[in-house]
Amino acid sequence: MDSDTGSSITVNVRSVTVVSIASFAYLLFSAFLVGFKPDQVVLVFLFNLLFYASAITRKFVTGFTIFVGYWVIFDYMKAFPNYEYATVHIADVYNFEKHLFGIHFQGKLLTPNEYLRINSTTFLDVMTGFFYLCWIPVPMGFAVYLFFTRRRQFLLFLFTFVLVNFVGFIVYYTFPVAPPWYVQVHGFTFHELRVGSTAGLAKFDAYFNVSIFKSLYTKGSNVFAAMPSLHSSYPIIVMYYGLKNKVGKANIFLGIVMIGIWFSAVYLSHHYILDVLAGILCAIIGISLFNLIMAKVAPFRRFVDSYEKLIR
Repeated sequence: MDSDTGSSITVNVRSVTVVSIASFAYLLFSAFLVGFKPDQVVLVFLFNLLFYASAITRKFVTGFTIFVGYWVIFDYMKAFPNYEYATVHIADVYNFEKHLFGIHFQGKLLTPNEYLRINSTTFLDVMTGFFYLCWIPVPMGFAVYLFFTRRRQFLLFLFTFVLVNFVGFIVYYTFPVAPPWYVQVHGFTFHELRVGSTAGLAKFDAYFNVSIFKSLYTKGSNVFAAMPSLHSSYPIIVMYYGLKNKVGKANIFLGIVMIGIWFSAVYLSHHYILDVLAGILCAIIGISLFNLIMAKVAPFRRFVDSYEKLIR
């Protein structure tokens, strides 16, 4: 296990100046680009709190800056909706899904989403809701575990996570796809939407009389970003690093979460099976590309080495 004694990151005039300017610039630019939101203040508050609290929290938030950078970019995507840059695919993806995976039910050919929507149960509504709640907490919890046990793997995991997302973002902007719930509500006619839908997750909120998913999906960056399903990509990254770092029986839990999220994505009408498969492929491409970069690009490898020393 890594030692936490000593610190190469100190609180001095330079670090205080950098953090303060970065915090102020982020709030100012965010307000200009996407409008002021309380979430932005919370992010800045947590970053500054962890940076100044102690040596170990300072190391942690410095390493986690990789993820913070991704999150900021994801948030800024609101200002650049993908439907302004490419044609949104609605009917073609729907029909291809039905062609490949269609289910005959009561004399009709349905997509898996449609079939599961008709045959939904309260048990599945609740179970899939819990699985969908895992999509960020599990990867982030795993990152925290790696930070306290394997600092280098912590960095590699975060870099891989961000790279997989960027691969997904490229597809979002070159091949925008409407989610299944969009077809259920709007048919095949395109409407400029900037706020997503909870779709099947509304039943989870209603069952527990909460608004967890309602609040989450009103903050979504892109409605027409069903393909690839990054919900389906994340558990693969966690599983890959779980197997790589031999976390034992925890991999069984990670595997269950992975399969559960894949099923939930389709059951809840947030993604087609095609989207899930694209998400799996996106994770494989991102992981392979990152490993290739680490093996072949010496300057980046040296950067990771320096970053690792910074947070030890």
